[in-house]
Amino acid sequence: MSQQTPATDSNVSRQEILEVANLARLGVDEDTADSYANDISKVLTLMHTLAGVDTTDLTPLANIHEACQDLRADVAKHDINRERNQSVAPAVEQGLYLVPQVIE
Repeated sequence: MSQQTPATDSNVSRQEILEVANLARLGVDEDTADSYANDISKVLTLMHTLAGVDTTDLTPLANIHEACQDLRADVAKHDINRERNQSVAPAVEQGLYLVPQVIE
């Protein structure tokens, strides 16, 4: 396999994909290897482009919206009408909602 760094050469060959697939004991045909090589080359090209962006004066974001979500107080409300809500439920018993068993 060639010893090229992704920062300087973003092209991955079909042969490199086939070699890695062989090492990983994966059955990859040549058409699939071509597709993988093309996709990985695109990702590496994008990463090379991103690596060249000057982020010197940028501060990291903790939230992509740069804002805090206003949360309501976690207070129990006593105005819930249990009978009305349970009247539309598929199955209830003794004031509880019945759901299908998901764990055996």
